[in-house]
Amino acid sequence: MDDKKEKVIVAKKDTTLGAVRVADEVVSIIAGLAATEVNGISGMSGGIAGGIAEILGRKNFAKGVKVEVGEREAAIDLYIIVKYGVRIPDVALAAQENVKRAIETMTGLTVVEVNVHVQGVGFPEEEPPVEEVRVR
Repeated sequence: MDDKKEKVIVAKKDTTLGAVRVADEVVSIIAGLAATEVNGISGMSGGIAGGIAEILGRKNFAKGVKVEVGEREAAIDLYIIVKYGVRIPDVALAAQENVKRAIETMTGLTVVEVNVHVQGVGFPEEEPPVEEVRVR
């Protein structure tokens, strides 16, 4: 849990009215939500901490996202699970573009790179067969 001691001030902008600060976790959440919007991504691949948070009933929107943020720039690593049958390079490119656009638009940070790590392939869940009703 020592790697959770990330800096709280990510993007800092001083204005005449005061300072605006964006936390690392906020950038991670934006990246995670933007990535899951992409068609072809089955889910995000999180570590043990993400799994524990979900067991406890909290939705971890930063699952599968690692960010490095400076005062003006950000670098993002996405750990994704793609849907079976999709063209992985196309899905990865769409994820990179969507995450970059979302972070730059919402935070004003310049995204220098979005690295996509494909961690697995998700298969569609089979629905249980519907039993025929013999008597109506």
